[in-house]
Amino acid sequence: MSEGDTREGGHESGPAGTRRQPAAPVDRDRLTRLLGDPGLAWLVDRVRRRMAREESLTGPVTLREPTAGQRAAVERLLGRAPGAGRALSVRLDAVDAVLRRSGVSPDGLAAAVTALTGPVPPLADVREREERAWRDAYAPLDELVRTRRPELADWAGRLRADGLVRRLARTPGSARSLLDGTAEALSRLPADPAVSLPAFAAGTFGNAHALDDGTPLATLVLSGARALTGFPDGGGAEWRREAWAAAGLLKDALSSTVLTLGLRGTPALDWSADEGEPAALTLRQLTRHPPRTAPAVVHVCENPAVLATAADTLGAACPPLVCLQGQPSAAALTLLRHLHAHGTTLRYHGDFDWGGLRIASALLRRVPWRPWRYTAADYRAAVAATPLASPLAGTPATAVWDPDLPAALTELGARIEEEMVLDDLLADLGGR
Repeated sequence: MSEGDTREGGHESGPAGTRRQPAAPVDRDRLTRLLGDPGLAWLVDRVRRRMAREESLTGPVTLREPTAGQRAAVERLLGRAPGAGRALSVRLDAVDAVLRRSGVSPDGLAAAVTALTGPVPPLADVREREERAWRDAYAPLDELVRTRRPELADWAGRLRADGLVRRLARTPGSARSLLDGTAEALSRLPADPAVSLPAFAAGTFGNAHALDDGTPLATLVLSGARALTGFPDGGGAEWRREAWAAAGLLKDALSSTVLTLGLRGTPALDWSADEGEPAALTLRQLTRHPPRTAPAVVHVCENPAVLATAADTLGAACPPLVCLQGQPSAAALTLLRHLHAHGTTLRYHGDFDWGGLRIASALLRRVPWRPWRYTAADYRAAVAATPLASPLAGTPATAVWDPDLPAALTELGARIEEEMVLDDLLADLGGR
């Protein structure tokens, strides 16, 4: 039984077999008039804080810039004027003595505050319960990683450590609900075939706007989707659109595009190939009217400069070439999957840097390809031919298609962009 328990009745056993006397009854009416005065709310709050921290209820507490009502309440409580300074100071042991002598609370200040405002749980217990609730809130992510998405383990660990969920949700209960939704969405990603973002949100959450920009749920789901696809850091509306598209979620079917040169199979593509001009295909075009033919081999590059130079140099003689324009967009993935499904062999080349390896890995997770001058041996040859290459920077990445490639990058420490090996790439495309 706590010090402030006001129950009357039998005795209670204490330590070593002793028996404590029951708590003395509190005169609630007088207590409410005396200590329950609104002008003393600050004082009661200070006492509760000390009780929660299990500190002694002695010594002074001070209120800066008190109102006249607060001064008057202290005067009624102590039976004397509290002074006229800019601060109001009250000794807790003096209040305790008043309560005991008056019979309002024979067991003193702690019993009075408990009777007036309810039990005061120790702060350590409160914090432990709260931390336990926060740990439990992450259970949906733990289950997702354990049963369906083990590749998200590192991301889930970072999310737990960086405090983002706490900032977005504020309370463990809200966090649990938010992470339930996040886990449900990520269990369905990447979407294949691609689907509109509102349609995915409606099908997953019953609300087409659940993943609108700026919502806590959209923030977490997009973060997890980027971890699944390897989409790089960035910001702005265009970046978010492409990040969603990389996970197969489309904010619209026109903004996601892919560049091609020499590819045939529709009237528009045939005309562009005959003219030696690049074509920009939208996701809408690819889902409604994909190419009717599939060449034996299609070369794939990362940067538009390769495709533009091929158009300038080779024109209509250029064999089929597709450009990702950085991270593989939903349009690029749709086209490459279509070609692969119809027997095309894809040959890929990208920048020799950590970002380039991540883009290549993201593509390889979605559609098979073979390296096009994109191995450790090719990198070493390019470095030897480029003495003024810029230094390599960033976080290392893996390369499943050639496990020796990351080690070569680390060893030589040079960044080789596609533009630096254009002559070699054009020679391949030109059949030389």
